[in-house]
Amino acid sequence: MLNLLATSGRLLRAFIILYLCLWAGNGIATLLPFALPGSIIGMLILFALLTSQLVNIEWVKPGGHLLMRNMLLLFIPISVGIMVWWQVLLAQFGPLMVSCFVSTFLVLLTVGYCSEKINRVKTPTEQDDA
Repeated sequence: MLNLLATSGRLLRAFIILYLCLWAGNGIATLLPFALPGSIIGMLILFALLTSQLVNIEWVKPGGHLLMRNMLLLFIPISVGIMVWWQVLLAQFGPLMVSCFVSTFLVLLTVGYCSEKINRVKTPTEQDDA
């Protein structure tokens, strides 16, 4: 019985932290003059809290594991929505595929360029200049 209470307490603490970050992100998103999803801002807040070690990773881990184990259930509404709107998606198939390929190519180029810049080996003359 104590183990069940301890596990429930850890899950409750994890979900409270996750929802507080989400709530704060949604609040900040309403104040911004441009559109940025509150869930993204909430994830950035959670990331900042974890990296600054204000929130211990062990406090959030139980809730994260539970959500990851049941992630498939979270995609059911999206799948149903796709089945309902399949004719519209089929009519826009070409532009959607072009958008997917172009954005993927741009991401690959950007990551490759940044990787080259970060991992570039300095020659001895460049090291003397720095």
